[in-house]
Amino acid sequence: MTKTLKIASAQLNPTVGDLAANLAHAREMYARAKTAEADIFVLPETYVIGYPAEDLLLKPSAVRACMQQVKEFAGITCDGPAIIFSTPWHGDGTNGQAGRLYSAVLLIQDGEITDVRFKHDLPNYGVFDEKRVFSPGPLPEPVVFKGIKIGLPICEDIWHEGVCEHLAAQGAEIFISPNGSPWRRNAHWQRETVARARIKNTGIPIIYVNQIGGQDELAFDGSSFSMSASGEYVQTLPAFVEAFDVATWQKEDGGWECTSAKKEKQLKGYEADWRAMATGLGDYLHKNGFTQVVLGMSGGIDSAMAACIAADTLGPENVWCVMLPSKYTSDDSLEDAKACSKSLGCKYDTIPIADAVGAFTGMLAPQFQGLESDTTEENLQSRIRAVTLMALSNKFGHMLMTTGNKSEMAVGYATLYGDMCGGYNPLKDLYKTEVFALMKWRNKNKPDWVLGSEKPIPKRIITKPPSAELRPDQTDQDSLPPYEILDDILRGLVDGEISVDALVKRGHKRETVTRIQSLLYINEYKRNQAPPGVKLGNQAFGRDRRYPLTNRFRDKFHMKENP
Repeated sequence: MTKTLKIASAQLNPTVGDLAANLAHAREMYARAKTAEADIFVLPETYVIGYPAEDLLLKPSAVRACMQQVKEFAGITCDGPAIIFSTPWHGDGTNGQAGRLYSAVLLIQDGEITDVRFKHDLPNYGVFDEKRVFSPGPLPEPVVFKGIKIGLPICEDIWHEGVCEHLAAQGAEIFISPNGSPWRRNAHWQRETVARARIKNTGIPIIYVNQIGGQDELAFDGSSFSMSASGEYVQTLPAFVEAFDVATWQKEDGGWECTSAKKEKQLKGYEADWRAMATGLGDYLHKNGFTQVVLGMSGGIDSAMAACIAADTLGPENVWCVMLPSKYTSDDSLEDAKACSKSLGCKYDTIPIADAVGAFTGMLAPQFQGLESDTTEENLQSRIRAVTLMALSNKFGHMLMTTGNKSEMAVGYATLYGDMCGGYNPLKDLYKTEVFALMKWRNKNKPDWVLGSEKPIPKRIITKPPSAELRPDQTDQDSLPPYEILDDILRGLVDGEISVDALVKRGHKRETVTRIQSLLYINEYKRNQAPPGVKLGNQAFGRDRRYPLTNRFRDKFHMKENP
């Protein structure tokens, strides 16, 4: 039995479905592990097909291709490190029922797949729906490598007591855990808490390897780590970048101790949010064949922030800002949109829409005769802007980026087929007050990784009252409570799922809360048609919060809170 283990953690960014490219990159990293004389090379969860592959896993040919690729991949271990590899896998009647699909972790050594273990705890909450595609495996047994019993809990398996305690009872000496854990603001705290709980109960150290990159509405931060048997960090890899490290572990009288590994700084706070938005946007574009974006530049803070994120991610030369003024657009907005685009270093154009608005209202005049102007005419302006921007997108190949925030989307202050039109929205999971806070932070900070400029947003954009400018002298606060109040109510209703009574006890007016609740529910159909956007918190619209479009429930009966 060896008393030294060199474990290579490869924190990589797969593309869902691109099996050949994913494994080609894995081979490159494996070569590094071999050069470093590692004993074991570890990849993130279901790396071969990417995570989450969702219903792609219901396609038999995709699963067959995964299994075939992995079997061929095993050949590289004939004269190099063993591999801990996670992949979709059909049961063979021995470790699982034949014909069932499992999330598996394999030990590959000496050119062969020597051990297969199945994920026992399948997450089926929030953004996860693994029970839709996988069957749960039995409680797994440890694998044996060079005389060492190693437990291989897969991601969710460490979030509950059963798997790790069972592995410990079967003699496991060290845990190696492949993960596909997406970013959210409390991710570090949650992972740390869970890992320490498993270590406290078992006394066994954990090597945690997580993927990075954007996948539709999820951003994965990596932030892979190892913890000693005392629950202390002994290895930390950086957030939102690919990373590779070989940690040396030594068998001592009290168990396995890490004697050498990287300890990188972890991102927190506003920079972590900014990096998550950049990761989600950048990978959505690059993995879908886009290199440039176009967006409507209104002179307001939301479009300014979206343009800034795009410039920081893609480089200013790949961002096209277009101002589409109507007769209600103020001189301040015209000046601010141009100044912001110049400060960002982005291409800027102005395309007035007054003539198009006149043509539409003239066309509809016979049908609208005798009726007062209302939101119909306001929404025409927004939809004309969308048609114009989509024409630019189609003609020049730029992806149209939308710029609405979570507060607006919650209460329906966005125009379907208007300002909601586009391919991706980096602000989708940010409340308006968070937009202001993040933009103020970015104006004072320029992290090393961003491609944009110093102090990118003119001060007036941050300080002036928000307005859609669809009618004379319009501001958002004409029909909404101040954003500080609105966002607190929305956090309660959306993130906390708390009652109207509870929000009233917090100091809000009942009529305001019930009105916001009604707006939240009746605009579900709009959000259902909104473009994707990166998840930042614990209750993002879309993957997290899935309410019925037809829904008459209202929390208006003053129900008492549970004790």
